[in-house]
Amino acid sequence: MINGRQIRAARALLDMSQDELAEAAGLTPQAIRKIEGGSVMPREGTIADITKVFGDRNIEFTDFQGVRHKPNEVEIFEGPDRFDEFYNFIYEHLKKYGGDVCIGSSNARLYAKYRREPELHRQRMRDLAKTGKIRFRILAEKGDEHLTASSYAEYRWQSKETFAPTSFYAFGNCLALISFVHDPAPYVVLHKSGPFAEAYRQAFNLAWEKAEEPNLIHQENKATTKIKEK
Repeated sequence: MINGRQIRAARALLDMSQDELAEAAGLTPQAIRKIEGGSVMPREGTIADITKVFGDRNIEFTDFQGVRHKPNEVEIFEGPDRFDEFYNFIYEHLKKYGGDVCIGSSNARLYAKYRREPELHRQRMRDLAKTGKIRFRILAEKGDEHLTASSYAEYRWQSKETFAPTSFYAFGNCLALISFVHDPAPYVVLHKSGPFAEAYRQAFNLAWEKAEEPNLIHQENKATTKIKEK
């Protein structure tokens, strides 16, 4: 957990006053002064709010009570090897920060084609979901029955007319845009930017409200019929 000295240092990097931090984090200036002075032990949610304020401004807290500007606001992951690194980044980020994960225009077959250890990824995500601190939601194309993440994620179907060819992940203060038509594929542009992530998250929420829940009963009946036919 970050401490008062780190918060003071983070404010100094941004030339931010205690009042400005308090307003951005939804706290009182008195609360910020007490936290920085070490006279109170803040709740985990309060620390998360403060961390998000700085994360949205490209400041991160590091090991050994460090504070720094994030080294790279944009990172590129190109090809299958780097695709695995991208998923390692997702796992570590979610394990540290939690939050709402929004995955848009997801085509599970393409992900499975390039992800080298799909079961390892699914097990990691299941473990994270069990903590209760992370919610996974996925928009898939209407009629897609290849819902491989259903053990930890909620699915909804998006109409084919509004389904985009490029996938995206919005998680924490990060937004990842993913193309499977780039050579070499896949091609991931990771924006470590809270405002970008929030903009896509809001658009996702609107699409989620209009999307429909997959007809799981229909899918189960089809699977049962296929088994009987065999």
